Amino acid sequence: MSFLSKLFRKQKVLEPIDLSLVGTDMHSHLIPGIDDGSPNTEVSLDLIRKLIDLGYSKIITTPHVMSDYYRNSSSDILRGLDQLREALQKENITIPVEAAAEYFLDEHFEKLIAEKDVLTFGDNHVLFELSFMTEPASLKKVLFELQMAGYKPILAHPERYPYWHKEFDKYRELVDRDVFLQLNINSLTGTYSPQVQKCGEQLIQEGLIQFLGTDCHHHGHIQLTTQARSQAALHQLIASNKLLNKTL
Repeated sequence: MSFLSKLFRKQKVLEPIDLSLVGTDMHSHLIPGIDDGSPNTEVSLDLIRKLIDLGYSKIITTPHVMSDYYRNSSSDILRGLDQLREALQKENITIPVEAAAEYFLDEHFEKLIAEKDVLTFGDNHVLFELSFMTEPASLKKVLFELQMAGYKPILAHPERYPYWHKEFDKYRELVDRDVFLQLNINSLTGTYSPQVQKCGEQLIQEGLIQFLGTDCHHHGHIQLTTQARSQAALHQLIASNKLLNKTL
C-alpha cells in the first residue's frame, strides 16, 4: 500500500463509545467572551448541556493566555468562572465546572511561572500549548522552570504540531521528561488534516497519550466530538486504561 493510500485510508467506524468512560473534559473554551471560544453565556450553557449529553460528568475549562492576543489574568478567568457557575445554577445545570488556562509558551508564560501565578488543576497540572509554526527554542528551558516550580506540565494537542510529524522521537522524549500529552478528540476525525489524524493515531498506538480533551470552542466542535465517538482509534485509547481524565 502506498504512503498516500495509507494516509487517506478509510477509517474503521464502530458503534459510538460512551464518553462517560472519559469522565472529565479538561480542555475547552467555555467562559463567555474571554477568548476565541464561547461568545456569550447562552452559547456556553448550550455547549455545556451538549457535553453532558455526550457523557461528560465534569468540565475543566481552559481559556487562552497568550501575550499577543489573550492576556487573561488569573483573576479575569476566575471571575468569569464565578459568573458561569451562577448562570449554570440559575438553569439548574449541575455538572461541576472548574477553570484553569491554556498557556501559550512565550515570555509572558515564563514570567507567570516565576511569579507562581499559574492556574492549575488536578495534581498541580498546567496545560500549555506551542506555536503551530516552529518548535520554540525555549521549550526545554520552560519545562525545566515549570517542573522546578512544582508544576506538572500537560502539552495540549501535540498531534497538531506539524514540525514533529516526522520527528516522532520528540514525543517520546517529552513523555520521558514527565510531560503529559493531551490529544484533541476531534483530531481523530481528520478535521485539522489527515496528517494530524495520522499522528494522533500513532500517539495512541504507542501509548503516549494520558489526557483527552474536546478543545471545545463552538457547536462545530460538539458535532466533531460526536463523530469521533465512532473512530476505532478513540475506542483503542479508552480501552487502553492509560487515560487519566477521571483522576482530575
